[in-house]
Order: sequence, then C-alpha cells, then structure tokens
Amino acid sequence: MRRPSIALVAALFLAACNESPSQQSNMTSIRVQSQEQIQLHQLDAFNLAIGLKRAIYDAGYTCKRVTDAGFVGPWKNLDMWMAHCVYDKGSPRDWAIFAGPDGGAQVRDCKDVPGSGLPDCVIKQRPKGSFTLPK
Repeated sequence: MRRPSIALVAALFLAACNESPSQQSNMTSIRVQSQEQIQLHQLDAFNLAIGLKRAIYDAGYTCKRVTDAGFVGPWKNLDMWMAHCVYDKGSPRDWAIFAGPDGGAQVRDCKDVPGSGLPDCVIKQRPKGSFTLPK
C-alpha cells in the first residue's frame, strides 16, 4: 500500500517541475503609488525644483540651484526624476531622484547610473513654468 502513494507523490513532483515558464509569468503586477509620488507630477517647475532640491539635501548632498528638472519614468515601484544643479564653484551635477511608495526618496549622481541597470538620466516630461522665482 505504501508503494502506490510514493509513486503518486513522485508523479506529482515531476508534474510540478514540468510547468512551462509562460504559465509562471502570467502573474499580474501591481504598482503602488504614494500621494507624494502623485503630487510630484502636479507641481510647476519652481515647486518641483524645491521638492527635488530638498530630497537631494536630505540624502546628504548639496544643490545650489536647480536649473532643469523633470520626470524620467517609472522604475520598478519608484518614480525616477532628474535635477540639474549648478553651483557657485565647481561643475554642475545631474541627480537622479527616486520617489518611492513609502514617501521616501533615494538619490544617485547621474554619472553613476550608466551600467547600473537603472534608466538613463534623460528627462521625458518637464513641468510647466520656470525654475526661477518670478521677479
């Protein structure tokens, strides 16, 4: 009596191993977005510059003035933004800012992005308005 049950279990294991990859990849992906991620898309250029500059400072970096910025695209469950920062002294820097569904942000120097598997720091959508305060 024990042999048929062992054979049955072995057959079930073999059947489970024989699933094709297309059957396993039929999973539905769900993208979770935070209110902060949604709000970033609604900001004008001046306020987006403030928000991205704050994320850069919170990550321990500096940015004297944002002269260009915009949405790069989604990456996994993050929204990728790019900010072009200029300084009184030194070369300008491009920063990649990843806004997450938890309201947090991760910041990377765009020069470190190539070859990392992250999207290139190329702005696909710019906000309306100017990055400088109107006089």
